[in-house]
Amino acid sequence: QVQLEESGGDLVQTGGSLTLSCAASGATWDITTIGWYRQTPEKQREWVATIGNSGTTYYPDSAKGRITIFRNRPGENTVYLTMTNLKPEDTAYYYCNAQGANIPGDGYWGRGTQVTVSS
Repeated sequence: QVQLEESGGDLVQTGGSLTLSCAASGATWDITTIGWYRQTPEKQREWVATIGNSGTTYYPDSAKGRITIFRNRPGENTVYLTMTNLKPEDTAYYYCNAQGANIPGDGYWGRGTQVTVSS
């Protein structure tokens, strides 16, 4: 199994920046991609960004330009998500998700971290 632990959520002002961390442990060799998602009580879970083991990154159009997913070095088991020019609508609980060929279902999820953007 893979365990994921998110951290870095905070209360920030509109226009501010924040970097979230997702630390993976356990059977990390099974991981092919790690993605970030966010959810609010009013909305369905929304995909934010994904990074593959090779470092290739994927973003929805809505995230391009303001959001960056990265590792500090290849093979690192911690994935970071930097968000800039934050808006109140970015307020959500942010989760990371690990997927891979040997990982069943929709993968492993962390418990999430709260990001609140004040107007």
